[in-house]
Amino acid sequence: MILSDVAYVAWRELVKFFRAKTRLLVTVIQPLIWLGLMGNMLQGLTQNPFIEKLLGTGSYLAFMTPGIILMTVLFGGVFAGMSIVWDRRIGYLEKLLAAPISRAAIPLGKMVAAAVQGGFQGLLILLIAVGLGVRFATGIPGAIFALFVAMVFSFILSGFSLALASQIKSQETLMAVVNFFTMPLMFTSNALFPKEAMPAWLAAVARINPVTHAVTPIREVLLFGWNWSAIWVSLVVIGGLALAMMIVARQSFLRATVE
Repeated sequence: MILSDVAYVAWRELVKFFRAKTRLLVTVIQPLIWLGLMGNMLQGLTQNPFIEKLLGTGSYLAFMTPGIILMTVLFGGVFAGMSIVWDRRIGYLEKLLAAPISRAAIPLGKMVAAAVQGGFQGLLILLIAVGLGVRFATGIPGAIFALFVAMVFSFILSGFSLALASQIKSQETLMAVVNFFTMPLMFTSNALFPKEAMPAWLAAVARINPVTHAVTPIREVLLFGWNWSAIWVSLVVIGGLALAMMIVARQSFLRATVE
């Protein structure tokens, strides 16, 4: 059954993730540096009432927390494709392809594993943010909702990365292509700064940026509450992207592995 095949592939990826102690350590330290240093370094911005109005809060740390969650998920999700390149290099991919499992379960299982990893990373960041004084306007339900959005976004990014990795055979080339997309995605979104503070052309780009659509629901439930009028459009966008990337990753992988 394809679900059990997906679970097997996902479990293997998660075991590799949690056994990589250095990677787990970096997962904790990196957001701690961003939140602890940048969040407090720019806290003085909110002393200006105009900037406080733009941010919608008197705490820049609270404003940037959703952005840091999505930044961490972004860089983690897009490198999910590296596992395909690595499995191909060590010969494990050939064993998977020869095993009595659905080929479509291979990319889907890796995407599910990336989503779980994204949720775990998001949880760590939320705990750090709470320790630094950030509070959700919607409480624990809002925090759970934020983790769900982060997982869906990680699912999207891993699908994109896996689609690329199915066609690209070199780790170096894949990393170069992935980096080409990740930085523009991050810095043309509202992850760290509000769209209202951007030039008109950049604000227009931010409005259609998938990162913006992932950040917006999390920021709404953190700062303001269950404002569905501002949330539902973004949920539809990221839900549609998740479905699209699942199809694209599946088809790309199947085409690349057809005999």
